[in-house]
Amino acid sequence: MPEQSDPESDRYVFAYTVTIRNEGTAAAQLLNRHWIITDANGHESEVRGPGVVGEQPHLKPGEGFRYSSGAVLETPVGSMRGSYQMADETGRRFDAPIAPFTLAVPGSIN
Repeated sequence: MPEQSDPESDRYVFAYTVTIRNEGTAAAQLLNRHWIITDANGHESEVRGPGVVGEQPHLKPGEGFRYSSGAVLETPVGSMRGSYQMADETGRRFDAPIAPFTLAVPGSIN
């Protein structure tokens, strides 16, 4: 997000969009999020908290939930990975892993 970034101050603001889809056979609710954000210098920061963007969506089989959020890095390239803590209809909790994805200023990776 160039309008919010300031490269001279090592501030790079990224937006990302995630779609969560219940591909199981039972309904589940997203309770908590856990992100590990890594910049190009290897500096890691963790984000933990309830839900995503103020919501804890309840997803029936086949349903999805899409949201957008952001992250701030000190380098023009980095990555995010993590997990969502979910609960099924019986209250059993389980983690849904989030595969790593890259955050990069356009043109910085060729």
